[in-house]
Amino acid sequence: MTRQHHGTPRPPRNPVGSHVPVAGGLHSVGLAYARDLGAEAVQVFVANPRGWATPAGNPKQDEAFRAACAAEAIPAYVHAPYLINFGSHTEATAERSVESLRHSLRRGREIGALGVVVHTGSATGGRERPVALRQVRERLLPLLDELTEDDDPDLLLESTAGQGASLCSRTWDFAPYFEALDAHPKLGVCLDTCHVFAAGHDLSEPGGMHRTLDLLVDTVGAGRLKLIHANDSKDVAGAHKDRHENIGAGHIGEDPFRALTTHPATEGVPLIIETPGGKEGHAADVEKLKKLRAG
Repeated sequence: MTRQHHGTPRPPRNPVGSHVPVAGGLHSVGLAYARDLGAEAVQVFVANPRGWATPAGNPKQDEAFRAACAAEAIPAYVHAPYLINFGSHTEATAERSVESLRHSLRRGREIGALGVVVHTGSATGGRERPVALRQVRERLLPLLDELTEDDDPDLLLESTAGQGASLCSRTWDFAPYFEALDAHPKLGVCLDTCHVFAAGHDLSEPGGMHRTLDLLVDTVGAGRLKLIHANDSKDVAGAHKDRHENIGAGHIGEDPFRALTTHPATEGVPLIIETPGGKEGHAADVEKLKKLRAG
């Protein structure tokens, strides 16, 4: 058994946490909520997820949040707004996407976040995928190149459930996306279990979770998986519906989440839940994932 230095407990293999509400204060509301859940990791919004506003933070709350996360070794993440789509055929949307993501990245650095999660978007207006991916490159690569500070967060690409003209839903769809962005060193992946299941990777099959993770590593390389959104699914595999369910209560079931914590690619990767049921549901899911992690 390895001896730990007094006062520095070894972090769990997969810190388990939740997306937390922050209206009323990043530290005073968000971290208090996280503590009530027994969360070991947190994810927050730094802007209205369904709008384009880019609000300034509250420096006092930012500092308190950053200090507490550092002191308690709680990895923190920002989820960028849902409207962002770098594949959009609408000029205004593409421009606003740049402003919005730049804001999330800057706020991420201010609060000490390790990563900013952004949805990979879709090719709208009947555009061909290669055309949309060229625009992804034009708009997104400059933002990645701005991440030059040591404390800048990584940009974590989250694939979608495969609805519409989605640019990235199956594991192998990350290949052209990464290629468009020169496999930038600040680029990572946030894998959402509900999304990848809905897109057609049947995680509920025996060995399904490990097979899917193998495919992801084959596609983007080792060390690129930085965060996991651990969500069960209300719908069957391949349904292309993004409807999250509580852990074990959906079509994925408990076993794949246990398997998730044994794959080499998930070593040290936090699990964040975005499940229904409010605080009570979140507390139960955090507890359940901790139990599954323990085997």
